[in-house]
Amino acid sequence: MAGLTPGAEVDHRGTTFTASLLTALLNALRDPSTGNARLGLAWFDSAIFEGDADFGSVSFEDDARFMSAIFKSRAEFDSAIFKSHAGFMSATFEGAAKFMLATFEGFGRFRSAVFKSRAEFGLAIFKDTADFTSATFEDNVTFWSAAFEREAGFESTVFQRGAGFELATFKGEASFESATFVNAVQVGPLACAGLLVLSGAVFGGPVTLSFAARRLECRRTRWSSTAEIRLRYATVDFAHAVFEYPLTIAAEPDPFVFTGGRQLSEDLLSNAPDPGVRMASLRGVDAAHLVLADLDLSGCLFAGTVHLDQLRLEGACTFDTAPPTVHWRRWPPVRFTARRVLAEEHHWRASQPGAARGWNVAVLGAGRAGPLQLAPVYRALRKAFEDGKHEPGAADFYYGEMEMRRHADDIPHSERGLLTAYWALSGYGLRASRSLAWLGAAMIATVVLLMAFGLAQDAPKQTATGTVPVGGGKVTFDIDKEDPQNPTGDRFSGVRFEKALNVTLNSVVFRSSGQDLTTTGTYIEMTSRLTEPVLLGLAVLAIRNRIKR
Repeated sequence: MAGLTPGAEVDHRGTTFTASLLTALLNALRDPSTGNARLGLAWFDSAIFEGDADFGSVSFEDDARFMSAIFKSRAEFDSAIFKSHAGFMSATFEGAAKFMLATFEGFGRFRSAVFKSRAEFGLAIFKDTADFTSATFEDNVTFWSAAFEREAGFESTVFQRGAGFELATFKGEASFESATFVNAVQVGPLACAGLLVLSGAVFGGPVTLSFAARRLECRRTRWSSTAEIRLRYATVDFAHAVFEYPLTIAAEPDPFVFTGGRQLSEDLLSNAPDPGVRMASLRGVDAAHLVLADLDLSGCLFAGTVHLDQLRLEGACTFDTAPPTVHWRRWPPVRFTARRVLAEEHHWRASQPGAARGWNVAVLGAGRAGPLQLAPVYRALRKAFEDGKHEPGAADFYYGEMEMRRHADDIPHSERGLLTAYWALSGYGLRASRSLAWLGAAMIATVVLLMAFGLAQDAPKQTATGTVPVGGGKVTFDIDKEDPQNPTGDRFSGVRFEKALNVTLNSVVFRSSGQDLTTTGTYIEMTSRLTEPVLLGLAVLAIRNRIKR
């Protein structure tokens, strides 16, 4: 060791170190100006550290290689600086592993490492890729306020106990794909400016996940107990996730605050449009135990979700709406009334020949879902809203269900014609304005027809005829009334309008006006007494469906 100088290369592959031997080595490499050891290329592959391995504040100027090293006691790298790659692949830490305030300027590789005791990476800085793939943490691990400035990989990592990522920040992608959280009670709050991947991960116990992330992917993630996911800014892909107990996904209205009052920094997400949470997909999910709170569901894909009728929606969950514009330049003109619409219906309508503008065709992953697939989805969501006593919302999904039935290919023409008539007259009993418009048109038509053909020219007068017996006695009279005469001359006068209006208004409430009508007028009145009360009833039904609770 007498020939060693600060920054020298050391090669101790397979060496067995006692605490005193390691201290002597580091003292030989200590920089007098800083008082800290400084190593060049350091080879400690398969080394065995029998006592405490204290590398605190050591500066590794070149690669630091600890592959397959065994730390039988405490391993301390607090405030250590790794200026190049740090390789701890397949290393075994039998005692506590401390990397508090450590700085990794190159790759930080902990692939397949085993931490049998507590591991601490609090306030550590990973300036390059951090790789913990297939690592095993048998005790608590903490990354409190750690900063990951590029990608962080925790694929297939096993967290036997606590996984503390409180206030950690990820500037790039953070992948926990196929990771196992056996007894983690809380993960986060953490911030991720890129993609946060939990696909294929397994959570064994009750857990709370708190993330402020640009996008969260939970495809085929499995929860074996109750769970709560609280999010900000995120777009969530929850396709084919599996859970057997109640699971809540909720948008957090305010920034996350950790114990002690320290707030999670969201500077990484400062360019995001808003902190709202958007659901991208629930396909393949059994929604029997799922609760969604305050989420944006306008782009969510629901086709293929199981037990969707048991989904619980809390707070202000919003859906996409139909285009609000009126298209007059096409024939026939098209106007879409406001209602909640699924993203798949947007995609389907936009892909139809001659589709009106305003429908969104750019729905990622919508596939070929059409009316046959979407009608059951609308039906299930309608029931979910009805069970939640949200009748106006249920009415929108009933409208969508009927629209999909009307456009489906598997219904007979007679049923399609009936549904089309129901839609045209009253919007499936949900559009009062449409029913009232038809009622007004029917009343105007009735008034005009009665004035033109239905009202008699003059009110027929009664006549009495009788015979006086010779010599007096009882006189017998026959009282008759002339048949109403068809009108001639000026048929559209004020008097005739008043009479026709009286007949029409009585017809609306299914009453007879008692006016003298021609034969044609009698049939006109019969027709109006049949159609106009029905249209009035449809308007009342539509109003009731929109305001009832």
